[in-house]
Formats: sequence, C-alpha cells, structure tokens
Amino acid sequence: MTAISTSIFELLKIGPGPSSSHTIGPMRAGYDFMERIRELPESDRNRADGLEIRLFGSLSATGEGHGTPRAIMAGMLGQQPDTCRSDAMEQFCEKDRPFDLDMGCRKLAYRTGDIIFDAVQHDYPHSNTMIFRLKAGDDVLLERIYFSVGGGFLRWQGWEEPRRGEPVYPYETMAQLKDHLRQNSIRLHTLVLANEKSITGMCEAEIVEGLDRIVAVMENAVEQGIAAKGVLPGPIGLQRKANQMYKSAKKLEFQGSGFLRAINAYALAASEENATGHCVVTAPTCGAAGVIPAIIFMLKRHMGALQKEIRQGLLAAAAVGFLAKHNASISGAEVGCQGEVGVASSMAAALLSYARGHRFQVTENAAEIAMEHHLGLTCDPVGGFVQIPCIERNAMGAVKAYNAFLIASTLEESYQMVNLDKVFKAMAQTGRDMSRKYKETSLGGLALSVPEC
Repeated sequence: MTAISTSIFELLKIGPGPSSSHTIGPMRAGYDFMERIRELPESDRNRADGLEIRLFGSLSATGEGHGTPRAIMAGMLGQQPDTCRSDAMEQFCEKDRPFDLDMGCRKLAYRTGDIIFDAVQHDYPHSNTMIFRLKAGDDVLLERIYFSVGGGFLRWQGWEEPRRGEPVYPYETMAQLKDHLRQNSIRLHTLVLANEKSITGMCEAEIVEGLDRIVAVMENAVEQGIAAKGVLPGPIGLQRKANQMYKSAKKLEFQGSGFLRAINAYALAASEENATGHCVVTAPTCGAAGVIPAIIFMLKRHMGALQKEIRQGLLAAAAVGFLAKHNASISGAEVGCQGEVGVASSMAAALLSYARGHRFQVTENAAEIAMEHHLGLTCDPVGGFVQIPCIERNAMGAVKAYNAFLIASTLEESYQMVNLDKVFKAMAQTGRDMSRKYKETSLGGLALSVPEC
C-alpha cells in the first residue's frame, strides 16, 4: 500500500442524494462519457444511432430506488454533482420522456427507461459496475466500463492514480500519523492542512473557502430538512420526522432529553433531504449524509463553537475518513453500512472531540468507540430506497458519535484498549465475511422482512 493522498474535497463532495455510489458516481460517469463521445471523429458521431447503458451489482439491484438512471441522464445532459441545482434530477422522473443528448455535431434521443438493469452477481472487479456504449447498429463506436466505488469516487477500466503532489507527512495508519504529530510537535489539523496543500497545490485560503462551503451545504440540508413536512418520494410512503422531532426539542428548550432530540432532528433532517434527492455532502457517503451535519449544527447552535473550530474538527474528521477508506472501505456495496454510517459516526466523534479542544488521543479514542459499535452493520434498504432503515440509522449514528465523545473525554485515555487501526482492520474483515445479500442489494435483512407500504 502507498501513503494516503486523498484530498479532503474528494472525500467530502457536494452532490445530489440519495446515494453517492448510485447518484454522484453515475452522474460523473454520464458526464464523462458524453465528453468522450464529443472527442470522436465527426464521421463516427454521425453514424451513431443509439446508446446502451448497463448497470451491474447493487446498481442493478437498487439503482431504480436510488435514482441511478436519473443521475446518469443528468450527467449526460451536462450536470455535475458539485454545481447542479439541488433538485436537478427531478426533471428525469418520467421514464418514457426522451431527452436530446448533444454529441457536438448533432443530437441523439435517449430515455432513462432505456437503461438496462443487468446481473447483480458478476465478475467485474467492483460491485457497482456500469458499461456505457455508443452504437451504430451492432457496431460499438465507443465503450467505457466505469466503477462507482463508494463516496462518489469514480474509476474506470484502465484507470490509474492521477499524478499529484506528495504528502508532507506520509502515513497509511493512525500509528504512523501519530508518530508525525509527536516527532514534529504539530496538531492534527495542521498536518492534514499541510498534506492537502502539498497534494492538491491549493493555498490555505482556497482550502478554508472549500471547507466553509461544505459546512454551509451541510447546514442548509439541516435547515431545509427541519422545515419540510410531508411524505418522501417513492412507493414506501415514509413520513418525514425531522420537523416534528425538532418541535419537540424546541418545546423542551433543548434541555435534557430535548438536547438529544435536537441531535436526532438534525440528523433526520439532512438524511431526509438526501432521500429526496437534494444536494448534500458525502460525509463520507450520501447514505450517511445526516451524521456529521447533525454534530456540526449542534456544535454551532447549542455549544457556541466558532467557525474556525468547526474547520479544525472537519480536518480531524477527514483524517479518520481517509484511514477508513484506505484500510477498509466506505462503500456499502463492499462492507455494508458499517462503512457508511459507521465511518460517519467515527468521523463525527472525532470532529466533536477535536472542535472541543481535545488532542489527538481523545480524538482517536472517540472515533474508535463510535466505529467499534457499528461493526457488522448491514446495508439492507427496503425497496432499494435510502429511507428505511437509512434515515433513522443516521440519527442513531449521530447520537452514538456524541456518546463516544462523552466516554472518550471523560475517562482516562489509557483505559482505551482498542485503537483506531485495529477497529478498521476488524471492519474490513467483517465486510469481507459479510454475505453479498446484506451489502446494498436489498436481497436480505430488513429489505425482505419489511413489506413495502
């Protein structure tokens, strides 16, 4: 393995829900494929008479409920996740409505209903595989095999790691990261910031601006969610809960159980916005997009945290997310929901601890405690929609993050017997052993035992 070189803004990406692997990754694939079509000779583009798009693995099993065809179409029509309107995918709800795709020399009509849901079990190297083909009769003019590997990250057949700067403080594990902190007498957020500048070439002001935008999108998701009422899209008919939970917390003046109700309300709110297909932040995925915003909203609105403290906490959270992605996975299709809500809770616990002024050992302990108590969590969305159990699971992840912070910041640091490296190793092993039917396919667990309403 090589040193972690992931950017903060690759891990924490802005885009439409309800699933980073099912919407953000496919939207990027659709956009990329159209760009490649326009690079073909005009003679080939003039011959083209159709598209063939095939979805495999969990994209096939749950892509309809996750909005994958709509995301692909939005990307092919020029939308990009981080700049599209919050409701960008809503225009593609009609399967039979044709859209004209601009190939540069002429247009090609295509429908979301033409996308093919192929084999759930297959031999491609990642569960979330997409095959895009531009055809002229039986001739394939262009083919591209994409892999949506979780968190909105997109790879393709023949993909190579892009050339980028080397991290100032290279590490693969938390143990190596802590060695850098001790040897150089620096704090965690300083290390992550230095690496980000070296890897991406961005200056500190650009990074700060990017972090503030991420926080703003998270806060907006909470604010929109606690104000919204009604039923979420899809056949389940699930009622929004955030508004009612928030009113209950407010009635108690956010004291006692009202404080916990507020955390629940904020997580439910952002997660319900994600389920609606509105823009959220992959933290580390769309399916877990309610956990960190709930903690940030609570820190700012109820604990008086400053924006600078939130930024520093977010940098600490990113370090935890990097370690999870590098040494295990953040993809529900690979390791179940322990890699999504579990990692989000771990990141949120680190963010909270660090923003409250604790150093790296308490921060690590909090992250480990939160992760440890999500081990084995399956990904079993009812009907393929990111609603049951996903939305309430975000609320539970936020509360566990808060409780992990309480335990880690109250007890002696030396009492902690399990470290973060060990818990991520356990998560990776658990994910490898987990049956495929419990990994984002809706073929087991609650997806079978709960009938759709």
